[in-house]
Amino acid sequence: MSRNCSGLTFILGILVAVSAATAQNAPRTLSARDTLRLNVVRTPQPSPDGQWVLYTLTTRDMDDEDLAASTHLWRIRSDGSANHQLTQGEDDIRSPAWSPDGQLIAFLAARGNEAEAKAQLHFMRADGGEAWPVTEHAESVTSFRFAPDGTRVLFLAQDQDPEEERTKHEQKDDAEVIDETYRMSHLWIHDLTRSESRQLTHGPFTVANPDWSPDSRRIAYERRPTPAANDRWRSDIWMVEVDGGSAQLLHENSGSDTSPRWSPDGRTIAYTSNPISGSNTSHHDLHLISPDGGEPRVLLEDVDLDISRPVWSPDGRRLYWSVGSGTATELFAVSVESGAVRSDLAPGGRNVDWQLSADGSRWTWVHTDAKWPAEIYTTTRGEHPVKLTDANRWLREERVELGAVETVRWQNSDALWVEGVLTKPVGYEAGKSYPFIVNPHGGPTSASLEAFNAATQFFAGNGYVVLQPNFRGSTNYGQAFVNANITNWGITDYDDVMTGVDFAIAQGWADPDRLICYGWSYGGYLSAWIVTQTDRFKAVSAGAALTNLYSMYSTNDLQDYLASFFGGPPWTETQNYRQHSPITYAGNVTSPVLLMHGASDTRVPQEQSVEFYRALKDLGKEVSFVRFPREGHGFAEPRHLMDRLRRYATFFGEHVGNPPISEN
Repeated sequence: MSRNCSGLTFILGILVAVSAATAQNAPRTLSARDTLRLNVVRTPQPSPDGQWVLYTLTTRDMDDEDLAASTHLWRIRSDGSANHQLTQGEDDIRSPAWSPDGQLIAFLAARGNEAEAKAQLHFMRADGGEAWPVTEHAESVTSFRFAPDGTRVLFLAQDQDPEEERTKHEQKDDAEVIDETYRMSHLWIHDLTRSESRQLTHGPFTVANPDWSPDSRRIAYERRPTPAANDRWRSDIWMVEVDGGSAQLLHENSGSDTSPRWSPDGRTIAYTSNPISGSNTSHHDLHLISPDGGEPRVLLEDVDLDISRPVWSPDGRRLYWSVGSGTATELFAVSVESGAVRSDLAPGGRNVDWQLSADGSRWTWVHTDAKWPAEIYTTTRGEHPVKLTDANRWLREERVELGAVETVRWQNSDALWVEGVLTKPVGYEAGKSYPFIVNPHGGPTSASLEAFNAATQFFAGNGYVVLQPNFRGSTNYGQAFVNANITNWGITDYDDVMTGVDFAIAQGWADPDRLICYGWSYGGYLSAWIVTQTDRFKAVSAGAALTNLYSMYSTNDLQDYLASFFGGPPWTETQNYRQHSPITYAGNVTSPVLLMHGASDTRVPQEQSVEFYRALKDLGKEVSFVRFPREGHGFAEPRHLMDRLRRYATFFGEHVGNPPISEN
């Protein structure tokens, strides 16, 4: 071979190698498999001196046969340096916490070789080393809190089944008496000096959300009649002396009293309260009460915002809470003295797990914006928020392209403004219309946020415009907006969704001949309702959908919640339930329908899809029904999660001429 040929061969080899490398790192979109790769950060916990932050990181082994995920404990400095994994192995870690002196790190883990290993409290030194178990409780420890003086730990655990009941279960002689076979959760105290645990509360009730008094002598907590989901809004505030004395009731009403939190001086307990029984549709107010009892002081009565778990400032002058506002979650503060409210710190998007440092100077939380999945952020007052973690750098390294996201507004038929989150397809070109998906959220007391959404980005990668409307009935827009779909399911919300579709068409984003609708839970209800009311959509998928409200009432686990929208149970409001049920109008369906449901769903039992499927099938409609074994209302198994997204993409694509392009 000549020298020139050798040189040409060498150059061609380089070009091939460069071309291959470029192709390997070419921009691409998010696939269904990629959505499982997204690492998740949670539960940031600043150290008492403010120098460190604990957090958990969940990752999935994509090479594992079962695609198993694991959650481990990490520690990072408040300036973003020295990020380090503290735990290893197959055992999942949750609920990290610092001891009051900052010398110990605590967490919950179910370790051991037993198939039914119980979660126990573990400690490890703050400077590293092996962790050791602290409790050896008969049942799993579900939550814990250090006493402020560091000598004891309070924890919650379910009552153990009596030996007789365990024997019956093993023998399969285990008939259940409905509404009479609950396992309650109670408070326990573990003395760290004696390594002994003792039960603090007893009785036919269940306990949640405990909080220590600053002097480590008393505990305030929620008490509910049972752990049933339908009893979640029947909670009252109680208090108990740790070293003796009977528990005392501090506040009760027919609705929910939640999240008691002691003031730094121990003279006041803040909690949230909603007096309406059986409903979470009404905003909670902030109550302040003395631990000696008496009439509570009510704050925020005139503020049209809900309130969640209150957080005291160290000087006791302010209370903070996080709540949705429009298409974001914000941090609000109220002055204890004046009642004045202000919005504080939150940089848009979704902001959760807020933690305030012991000196009140630093906030740490989990932030998700429209362009990136959740990361741990921190800030001191007056400073711009700083991102501590980089949990999903692979998105950047592999040049995964995402669709642009924005909040849009339109007017409904009543001339009221409605908001929604719009996601444009990757490579969007102005002036070009695209196949369009409208995706109503669940709830209905919920809201879509301008934050990273893996499923929506999957569709953006497949060339769709996606609109997620915050229809009437959604939270984040005031009490009147929430109440607007009481007795109006399928009426006001339907109008808001359809005027949103018309708005997207008028803006040139949506191709009117390629419209798709899908949703889950209440979004599934609206999808099933929409397909019975209009023929404008080329395909509709209703997931975990409420289709027959009459039968839904008796078979789901939140009867009171459903009744709060219809003025009572179906036995007294029969026409109302029938009138607002999609199955009543099954004969109107003309669009192809895809139903999907978890086989073990108790929130919206699978029979809701079974009934609708049978009705559509008997009527000769184009319908398919996919049932996912073992899944509840929210899916957990990785292959089911992938399967669901791929079915959407295939089903939608077949009917709007847009075959999936993002799969690998």
